[in-house]
Amino acid sequence: MHSTYKQEHFVSTPTGDIYVKSWAPAASSQASTTAPVVMFHDSLGSVELWREFPEQLALSLGRKVIAYDRPGFGRSYIRTEKLETDFILNEASGPFAAIRSELGIEKFIALGHSVGGAMAAVCAASFTDQCIALITEAAQAFVEDRTVEGIRDAKQVFAQDGQIDRLRKYHGEKAEWVLRAWTDTWLSEEFQHWTLKEILTKVRCPVLAIHGEDDEFGSGAHPELYTSLPSGPCFLELLKDCGHVPHREKPDVVTAAIERFCREHVG
Repeated sequence: MHSTYKQEHFVSTPTGDIYVKSWAPAASSQASTTAPVVMFHDSLGSVELWREFPEQLALSLGRKVIAYDRPGFGRSYIRTEKLETDFILNEASGPFAAIRSELGIEKFIALGHSVGGAMAAVCAASFTDQCIALITEAAQAFVEDRTVEGIRDAKQVFAQDGQIDRLRKYHGEKAEWVLRAWTDTWLSEEFQHWTLKEILTKVRCPVLAIHGEDDEFGSGAHPELYTSLPSGPCFLELLKDCGHVPHREKPDVVTAAIERFCREHVG
């Protein structure tokens, strides 16, 4: 059984510390010299909610994998203010830029799940010379009716007794803020016109978009938009019998797709 070296960091920023964890395959001599994968979590996510996936990916790719808790999530610093409507755009110049500088990340692969996929795309568009590949998983590129309906349904579920405890397991006292940051932002009137269409035209690297056919938060129009870019080669993996969390529902299929994409199209 192969193993990984795991490291934990807290990156200091003017507003607080950001928690970062990395996995490097112990058996790979190239892991320290190849571009790492940087992972961007979803609206309710955290480093720990990726579960075994980062380690599985590191072993499959022979690359270091880096994940972090966005401010207000997981083990990163507490936020109490309302989430800004341009928070997706701000990730590239804010938390990600701080982590990239602190850890000395030069070339990188951006990989994001759900809204994290949109953030990964913004980082790819913002660092065109450094981002060598973009991988999205169940990522949104705009707000559609299915997204809004799915979030409304989830908000009702979390309003039931005990449901917020599912978030407290990973976010502690931040759980209520995490939930509001997701539902209040995406259901607000000012966010309904959000789109990545213009930003995506600036992406210049190969793209892999993974999406479940049964995704309750976004139709196939999203990955189609991600893979219709004037960038390098673009590939769409539409998974049957799969919902919004492909890396948990079909981890082996997702890992294999990413490994194949990186082997054939990423240096």
